[in-house]
Amino acid sequence: MSESGYLTNQLLIAMPALGDENFSRSVTLICDHSASGALGLILNKPLQMQLGEIFRQLQIDIGGGANASERAVLRGGPVQGDRGFVVHRAGGQWESTLKVSDAIHVTTSRDVLRAIARGEGPEDAFLVLGYAGWESGQLEEEIRANAWITAPVEPKLVFEVPFEKRWDAAGQLLGVELSRISPVSGNA
Repeated sequence: MSESGYLTNQLLIAMPALGDENFSRSVTLICDHSASGALGLILNKPLQMQLGEIFRQLQIDIGGGANASERAVLRGGPVQGDRGFVVHRAGGQWESTLKVSDAIHVTTSRDVLRAIARGEGPEDAFLVLGYAGWESGQLEEEIRANAWITAPVEPKLVFEVPFEKRWDAAGQLLGVELSRISPVSGNA
């Protein structure tokens, strides 16, 4: 947690007992958290589509980025499933970018997608459709109810670990084997 008490640039890791199908075994990057609420992007739920389909839908010409067409598209959360977010390593000048940290940025403008299609965009990048949102105090209450644990973001996990291994890898950041945690929880 940051000095401010907020979770921006933290990973939100679903506890084994979290049964909500939207978040079961999920790893979420908290992009923004304040007294008003939180916005996060799930990092380990691939959709049955590739980036090339998005390029076609948006009528973006594919140039030198033909390999980018095969990149997976992730389901970022249950809110606004048609809204796109490109999660990428820091760098580049894009029209609308949120700096999550010095290492990770999230861009919502189409210019980054056009650059990726041309082979000129960020190399370590993926598209997420939709997001997870929490109202003021809601995320904190869910953490107190043992739905989530948090961990510092490790860019290697975000960009290099295969999607299907991210939940286990996120637990390992804390020295925890998540599959061994009892789904029954309590408070002391």
